[in-house]
Parts: sequence; structure tokens; C-alpha cells
Amino acid sequence: MFLENIQHPSEIQSLNAEELIELSAELREYIIETILHNGGHFAANLGVIELTTVLLKNFNLNSDQIVWDVGHQSYPYKVLTQRKEELKSIRNMNGISGFPKIDESNFDHFGTGHSSTAISAAMGMAQAAKINNEPNRNFIAVVGDGALTGGMSYEALNNIVNSNLNITIVLNDNQIGIDPNTGALNHHLTNDDYPQVKQWFEWFGLNYNGPVDGHNVYELLSAFENSKSIQGPKIIHIKTIKGKGYLPAEKEQTKYHSTNKYVKIQPDENSISKKWQDVFGEILVELATQNTHIVGITPAMPSSCGMQKAMDIFPGRFFDVGISEQHAVTFAAGLATQGKIPFVNIYSTFLQRAYDQIIHDVALQHLPVVFCIDRAGLVGEDGPTHHGAFDISFLNCIPNIEIFAPKNAQELYNNMRYAVSAGKPIAIRYPKGFVKNDEWSSENITKTESIIVSNNKILVISTGITSNFVETAKSKTSISFDSLHLNQINPIPDFNFLQYSKIITVEDGSIIGGFGQSIKMHHSNFKGSWLNLGIPDQFIPHGNNENLYEMAGYGIDSIVSAIESDY
Repeated sequence: MFLENIQHPSEIQSLNAEELIELSAELREYIIETILHNGGHFAANLGVIELTTVLLKNFNLNSDQIVWDVGHQSYPYKVLTQRKEELKSIRNMNGISGFPKIDESNFDHFGTGHSSTAISAAMGMAQAAKINNEPNRNFIAVVGDGALTGGMSYEALNNIVNSNLNITIVLNDNQIGIDPNTGALNHHLTNDDYPQVKQWFEWFGLNYNGPVDGHNVYELLSAFENSKSIQGPKIIHIKTIKGKGYLPAEKEQTKYHSTNKYVKIQPDENSISKKWQDVFGEILVELATQNTHIVGITPAMPSSCGMQKAMDIFPGRFFDVGISEQHAVTFAAGLATQGKIPFVNIYSTFLQRAYDQIIHDVALQHLPVVFCIDRAGLVGEDGPTHHGAFDISFLNCIPNIEIFAPKNAQELYNNMRYAVSAGKPIAIRYPKGFVKNDEWSSENITKTESIIVSNNKILVISTGITSNFVETAKSKTSISFDSLHLNQINPIPDFNFLQYSKIITVEDGSIIGGFGQSIKMHHSNFKGSWLNLGIPDQFIPHGNNENLYEMAGYGIDSIVSAIESDY
């Protein structure tokens, strides 16, 4: 038994090929058993087992550094770098992260929650070593799960040609991220057009070695040994199978990209509802059926965002453009100039990457692009790299954009229906998880809000799913208060708040520059006490969302405390 006896990754350097094969088998079994029981990213990690052991055989982590891109394929690496037992807590509150994280371990050399950053980061590290006259240090960028479809990877490759940096790029070619990869390079990889692939990488100034069977330890050892004698940037092209060694994951790679905990309390069948992305997908298909000008774009997230059904029904109108958020937004802007109504379906955290394009290519030109922002707010176990904390704040300051945050499926339909005919940029944000009320119809498209006039002196203003928190809070306090749900965040409507002595705002987003601060600025004549609840000015860790809501200060109990407190 090798796995249980490894105390430090340097011990792997003394293993021979047969011992590495045995270690890989033990590691694969440990990953399967642990992640199926505890939950986490699954199939991608099974695909890099042999690669991980061979990397640690060939490189000394006391001086050499490895950057994983994307980061969700780093679980085997975590196990072999002194976090074997901690894997059982991965993505849980106070447990280790599902991604490399600099402040988690000295062996995590660069945080990579998103994709396409590893080559740039490794180049920076290698350049620093060159400046410091450290010629014997190696820097490795492991690029997989579609990360080479992202534009930043190509920016780095364009810059690497004359660098002579001691960097090794490992292309983990499994032809799939969450969904199958797209684009010209993937076409050549899928069709085993290796002469063209070799020529293409050598055009960037890289020494090309491959393709190599990424599950064959002997081939991997030979490839890495050969690369050590080559000065300057090089690429080792390995072919792997996502989900390798667990047949269900090999057959259904998208389904097994991530798994939930095996042991869990089953929900009451009467309470089961649809996920937000599935409701979005249903509404999109209905609207697209009615209006042939509607088109859709997603950057590599068709199944997880809910656009897959529309892509299947209308393949000529709905597009997966790969991990290329900037291109996705400007592609949509181009479509909009020609009379189309583009729906850009994207996670909040990934929309951050296309901020310049939102401003210059969409808002400045007042083009009718509809941003359907999935995973807005806190997203639980994926943690700070994936929390959608900032979209309200960074969109709020951009002219010409209307922002909506539905609390249920009907409002999501209303917002999407309105966006079709609005003739302007629209942003609709909604969270990860299940919809409290997933029923919707085409009967009502009103978007007006009102306050029920009463003698109460406390008003709680909320938006999106936090309005459901406020409704629950009413049953947990004896203090009577008025509540106002605002589906529309921007522009802020005018209300007369002067009868109240205390106003509380609640949002599933950053307090700084957010919904609550906007309302307060808009109603500066209010002289009573005011409290904004939402994500504070800090990065929120990973964990169960209900716990994170309270940690951040806007969960149900936090709302009750704010109502009952004097401030």
C-alpha cells in the first residue's frame, strides 16, 4: 500500500514505474470512494490520476511549481500533497476548497477557480525565476477541461514565442469541460489531426511532444523525461478520458462532472421543484418558438445553464462559443445590430470577465442584449471563486441597463418576456438551486411594485430570492413590519418612505454599490434609521448556502435580528 504511507510528495520521486501504477490505482479508488460519499468534482479528477503521480515523480515541489487549469481537476494533487484526510471535508464549511488555493497549502502555487489562466500565471512565475537567476526551476501549466478554448490562453501563447522561459504546458486533452469542447483546435484534436496540431503549436514557438496516452505511466514518464532536456517553452499533449476507471462517469461525463453527497436526507416529494436554470430553459424555448428573432449564446455552459434544450430544437440560432466570455458578449452585440434579440446565458462569476464588452459593445451602443445571469448570489460549495457577489454592483453603475431579480418562476418569465420587446440592454439575475414557486404562465407581464399602506414603522425592502427569506422571517418574529419586494433593481422606482422610522434592505449580492445603497441614495430625504443587509465587503468561503447566508448577515435569522434590534 503506497497511498497510506506517503507523508510528503517528494517521496513519490523514488518510486519506479510499477510502483507508480499501483499508487495510481490506489489513488483512483480513494477518489471514487471519497467523492461519491462526500460529494465534489468527480469525473475530471479521475482523468488526471496517472498524470498527477508522474508529475510528482518528475518535479520537485520545493523548487518547481504546478498550476492546474481548470482547478477542479486538482483533487488527486491535493491528496498527494498532504491533504488526504482533508479530502473528506472538501467544499464543506471549514473544509478544504474544491480548487487550488494559495492560502490553503504551500503546494497550491496559484488559485484557479475559473479557466484559461494557467499559461499566463506560469509564464509570470518563470519570468520571475529568470530575473532572479534561478535557471533550474520548472514551471508547469496543466491545461484541461476546455481551458484551451479560452481567449486568455491564446493571449499567453502569442506572448510565449520569444520568451525562452522554462515552462512546460501539459495539454490534458479530454475533449470536454462540463459539456463537449467547441472550436477549430478541438476539431483537429477530435479528428486526431496530429500533424496539424503539432504544426499549430510549433507556430507559437513551442516544442511539441505527443500525443501521449495520459493513462499509460510508461508513456508519461518517457514524455516528461524527454522534455527535461529541452530548453525553453514546450508542450506535452496527453490524451485522457474524463471519468476514467468509473464506467458510469466514462459514459455520462457531463452528469458526473460533479456529484452530490451519497448520504443525504431525501426531500419531501411534495416540496420538490425545478431548478432555476431548467425553468429558464423552458421559458426560453417558448419565447424562441414565438419569436424567430430570438437567439442565444452560452460560453461552454449549455447544460448547466439550461440552454441545451433550445440548442437542440433551434441549432442554427443557439450557440455554445466555448470558454470565451468576452467573445460571447460582443458576438451577441453583433447579432443585435442585425435585428436579433440575443440572450446571453452566463454565470455571474464568469460575466465579470466580459465587463469591458458589456460597457463598450452593448450598453454604450444601447443594443438589446439580454443577460440571463445564472448563479447570482452565493453558490455554496464552489466558494469564493464562484459566488456571484458583484453583478449588481458592477452593472448598477452602467448607463442604459435595466436590472431585474425575480423571486419565482413567474417573475422570471415576466422579465424575459419584457426583455424581448424592451429594445435595450437587460440583465436578469437569478440564483443557483431550486425555485420556491416554479409555476409560470404567459398571462401576466406586469413589473410594477407597491407597498401595502399600514401603521407599521418598519419597512423591509428586498429583491430576488431574499424576498422569500423576508416572508419566512415574518413568521419568526412578533414585531409587525411592512415588506416590499422589488423585482426591478435598476432603475429604482420612487416611493414615499417618510411614514417609516426604520428601513432594512436585503439582497443576495455585495452591499458595496449594491441594491440597498442605491435605494438609500435615491431616497436621501429619509431621516430614519437605515440598515443594508447583504454580502459584506469580504470574500465569503465555501459551505452550505443556508449557513453562508447567516455568516454573511442576510439569512432568515439575521433578518429577524435586524428587525428586532435597535440601531
